[in-house]
Amino acid sequence: MDAVDIEEVRLKFDREAGYRKIGGLFTWVVSAIAVAFSLFHLYTAALGVLPAQLQRSIHLGFALVLVFLLYPGRHSGRDRLAVSDVILAGLSVVITGYVAVNLTALFYRAGNYTTLDMVIGGLAILLVLEAARRVVGLPIVMVASAFMLYCYFGPHMPGFLQHRGASLHRIISHMYYTTEGIMGIPLGVSSTFIFLFILFGAFLERTGIGRLFIDIANAIAGGAAGGPAKVAVITSAFEGTVSGSSVANTVGSGSLTIPMMKSLGYRPEFAGAVEASASTGGQIMPPIMGAAAFLMAEFIGIPYLQVAKSAVIPAILYFTGVFIVVHLEAKKSGLRGLTKEEIPRLSTIIRERGHLIIPLIGIIYFLVEGATPTKAAFYGILLALAVSALSPRTRMTPRDILAALEQGARNALAVALACATAGIIVGTVTLTGLGLKLANGLLELAGGHLLPTLAFTMLTSLILGMGAPTTANYVITSTIAAPALVKLGIPVLAAHMFTFYFGIVADVTPPVALAAMAGAGIAGANPLKTGIEATKLSIAAFLVPYFFAYSPSLLLINVTIPGIIRVTAGAILGMLGIGAALEGWLVTAASWPERIAFLVGGLLLIDPGLYTDLLGGAILLLTYLLHRMRARGIHTRGIHTA
Repeated sequence: MDAVDIEEVRLKFDREAGYRKIGGLFTWVVSAIAVAFSLFHLYTAALGVLPAQLQRSIHLGFALVLVFLLYPGRHSGRDRLAVSDVILAGLSVVITGYVAVNLTALFYRAGNYTTLDMVIGGLAILLVLEAARRVVGLPIVMVASAFMLYCYFGPHMPGFLQHRGASLHRIISHMYYTTEGIMGIPLGVSSTFIFLFILFGAFLERTGIGRLFIDIANAIAGGAAGGPAKVAVITSAFEGTVSGSSVANTVGSGSLTIPMMKSLGYRPEFAGAVEASASTGGQIMPPIMGAAAFLMAEFIGIPYLQVAKSAVIPAILYFTGVFIVVHLEAKKSGLRGLTKEEIPRLSTIIRERGHLIIPLIGIIYFLVEGATPTKAAFYGILLALAVSALSPRTRMTPRDILAALEQGARNALAVALACATAGIIVGTVTLTGLGLKLANGLLELAGGHLLPTLAFTMLTSLILGMGAPTTANYVITSTIAAPALVKLGIPVLAAHMFTFYFGIVADVTPPVALAAMAGAGIAGANPLKTGIEATKLSIAAFLVPYFFAYSPSLLLINVTIPGIIRVTAGAILGMLGIGAALEGWLVTAASWPERIAFLVGGLLLIDPGLYTDLLGGAILLLTYLLHRMRARGIHTRGIHTA
């Protein structure tokens, strides 16, 4: 595909890419606002975050203004700026500025708000919903609106959903003038760590780290069987450290890896699925995960570093699972790798551009040393600037710095509006007690049993993922389902991680599967078939959450170093068994009894229990030996026949 085709795919599947492109004075104005947005966050990161509602209102104000200027109300308006959008941008300044200027007065008249307060608050809710519709999509707006209607019509709700109801005055004041609604924890996290980590990613991209990741992956795996597909897996794992968007990852690295895969004989559906699956896994890849991971740390009240550490083994299993299936597909299809001339030298890459990885190492160091995520991201940005200057090939010019500041602000808009809208959902829960009601209802529906409760939680996350971004998806499911899982004895981190994982997997689960659709668009493949292939490749993400729900040692909870080694090694062998079962291939084509045995042995090995590991290992070893003997027999018969 050429550059124009890639851009069409990006616009079709990634709402965040649907900017107005007008030029002239408009471009300068938008750039100036975006740069100011980023500079505000760098200023507060360096000198200290402002009081919660002040920090959040300014953050929301910048985001709303940029959304109304950049994103048209209708797709047909991308080539012009409507007067109505300028008015909406101006109103955004008014409603957020009202909170910033009157913060003390609003605090003192809490519960006794004026008519003007109510008008401003009601307008703010409408503006947030409209901005979210433009940049995130209609489904999340419909969900948030349904939650607010629930607040008002509580007395008319059936069964356990019934509550005494809330007046319009109470709903507006709770949703906008407290830290329980729009200005709540999700927006608070967006206005501190998330924005700075997104900005950090924008600075890293400007240094050329994306090309570095692809070259390193080519040097490591390009020559192996089906090398380009393995390059896609490794590259997307790396890319996940600087981008939290499955679709953006798919389109970015996929524009290079998918054509390479097709040129070596991979089916278009498989090529698109490999990139989509690997890119989706980027959101669960430490040290910098998707935005919802930062919310998780805040909701649970644990350091973000602990969340990242807990995600290490599941992330390894996810990418190992994709890598194994890719390898077996290559062997089954007899695909070759890149030629020696096409593979860059790893020593040359590291010597010329290896220093670009230092900021990622620095982020980990700062977090380990006890820095807050805000400070760690701030120091990481400074380190990226300093490191880029070590070589003329990577040095950032003033123009590059301004471009990174602008791009970081643009990349943060969807997350900011998703968080603000998710705040409405959280506000409904705190106002009505809905979270406890739904948790109890979920337990009652599942009969108090863990497995059906986990299954209902998974289905809820996947269905929400058809329209809600991961951030909002996690907020809803962690509010509704996580308390139910905790009641059944699952550690709180494991319960939240379970909902987080399935919110992410929704990006490759048909029928919507936006990341898979983007991969199919680049590959020229059937979208539904690509989604099915991507689901198969992402099997680890469907299985591992169930295992860490039952055995939290996969999340490094209450486990020793020898235990970590055993759990990790066993789970990786388990993924090999599951991969062989899915592909129907290991040394040669596997028979159906062998595939079933590989699947059973693999599942037992992923379960971290000692006895399940021993049993699964025995089944896998015995099946492998029988399979290999049969393969030799086939090979011998082939020679005799020849």
